[in-house]
Amino acid sequence: MARAGLDTHTLVLAAAELADEYGIEEVTLAALAAKLDVRSPSLYNHINGLAGLRTLMAVYGLEQLYEVISEATEGLSGEAAVHAMSQAYIGFTRAHPGLYQTTLKAPEQGDTALEAAGGKILSLIIQVISAFGLEEEGNLHAVRGLRSILHGFSTLEHQGGFGMPLDLNVTLTRLINTYIAGVRCMGSDADSVK
Repeated sequence: MARAGLDTHTLVLAAAELADEYGIEEVTLAALAAKLDVRSPSLYNHINGLAGLRTLMAVYGLEQLYEVISEATEGLSGEAAVHAMSQAYIGFTRAHPGLYQTTLKAPEQGDTALEAAGGKILSLIIQVISAFGLEEEGNLHAVRGLRSILHGFSTLEHQGGFGMPLDLNVTLTRLINTYIAGVRCMGSDADSVK
């Protein structure tokens, strides 16, 4: 029988807290049960094992990331929107490093909840990038590029890879300026690298 007050959402929130504090690899059913002061078997009333929990965390993480970047870009377009989205994305990874890790894996075929959550973010980023006048494929390449930049930046920062005493936010701004300049070039010579 399920414990009163314990539900899937509560489990996901507690697991996200564990992930952010200790890292995603430390999120086990035993650790989650200890955090919630329940026995591990009672978790199975709400989740489908550790793999199921991680999928739920990924959906939750993507939903939270979407909310953050959607709010940041509201009413903005073009360069201002790209900068706001990038800063919000990095802000999310700083605040939720473990939860962020769950969002990185591409969904498996048929995982509709994860596909939908990822699709909302993709649509939002494409909407922002579309201000630069690229064709559909160019938009997707630009999205991949931005994701690579932001993930690389957040990973290096989180793992202590930026040791010089320079303001990381200035670095991020300059990096996004460079990205935007590159995206602007994509519109004029998209096929020149083939």
